[in-house]
Amino acid sequence: MNTPTTTTLKIDFVSDVSCPWCAIGLAGLEAAVARVQPAITAELHFQPFELNPQMGPEGEDVGEHLTKKYGSTPEQQTQIRETIRQRGATVGFAFNPEGRGRIWNTFNAHRLLTWAEAEGAAGQQHALKRALLEAHHGRAQSPADPEVLLACVQQAGLDVDRAQQVLGSDEFADEVREREQFFIRAGISSVPAVIVNERHLISGGQPPEVFEQALRQIAAGG
Repeated sequence: MNTPTTTTLKIDFVSDVSCPWCAIGLAGLEAAVARVQPAITAELHFQPFELNPQMGPEGEDVGEHLTKKYGSTPEQQTQIRETIRQRGATVGFAFNPEGRGRIWNTFNAHRLLTWAEAEGAAGQQHALKRALLEAHHGRAQSPADPEVLLACVQQAGLDVDRAQQVLGSDEFADEVREREQFFIRAGISSVPAVIVNERHLISGGQPPEVFEQALRQIAAGG
């Protein structure tokens, strides 16, 4: 009797906490990974990408920010927000109906995610990423607020005291910047960007079916 073989895929999920499509993409990827198991398993690594690296600590009104950055009107923003809400609902991610309110700097969130990968147990970086996305997009909380960050750390089962040490220092700042530059040099300019086995790129907040098909093809060597 032959024992079924399992293929393990390394997946780098390049994203920003401030990106709603990253929340949709992660939920879609999680659903796809669940579908392909046990024949295919995934090692998820969450990589930093800042959409607004120059954002000040005070943040910016999301409507003003989107108008300035993309030229969108309030009506267009309302429609896009509803589209995002509906897409989130299809993959089980509940967006705050009123939106986020403000755009914030996410550098410290990325530092904590990098720390979670370096010092946390298996799955804790993933849990922290989920908690951060839910706090920001589900409850319109600021990912720049230390209290919000530490609550997410606690939710993920990580060491809150150690997280406070990281936030009070420059730890993992260089690592975040180095990783960001690596992916920018690799041609990543928008997120989410899902990179499988450091070779195959899946762009955007895709539905589970798209991720599933891609994972099966890659695992089969296609």
